[in-house]
Amino acid sequence: MRIALYEPDIPQNVGTIIRLGACLGVPVDLIEPFGFVWNDQRLRRAGMDYLDLAAVSRHVSWRAYRDRPERASGRLVLLTRHAPLPYTAFAFAPGDTLLLGRESAGVPPAVHGEADARVTVPLCRGLRSLNVAVVAAMILGEALRQTAGFPTADGEPAG
Repeated sequence: MRIALYEPDIPQNVGTIIRLGACLGVPVDLIEPFGFVWNDQRLRRAGMDYLDLAAVSRHVSWRAYRDRPERASGRLVLLTRHAPLPYTAFAFAPGDTLLLGRESAGVPPAVHGEADARVTVPLCRGLRSLNVAVVAAMILGEALRQTAGFPTADGEPAG
């Protein structure tokens, strides 16, 4: 299981998601360009001392991310409000990468089209979206539950 952030805008969300990845033993891929300076203090405040404990990879572009030689063979699962399938009805697999788009714009149609699957968090009528870090935590939690991927009782990463 991995998390990938496509061109994130808000450093606090990135820091929170990196912290989530560190705590649950899930690597995080960051796809540039970012909407902030990488050493932004807000990133460090949200990620705290967990930033150095996380497995984080930075990629200079979407194409560089997709074309890297070590790319995992698992599915790319886009978390989007433009999906008919609730994440609770999706069967996650251990090799999946959960892709989250920009807070301001999601992902462009070309990236949307490259996803192997698309899932959403059902919301009350008339409401647009949840915070991207909240969505990441909700869906990652379900994906790890389904795949028995949570850290073990002794704190070791699963798998």
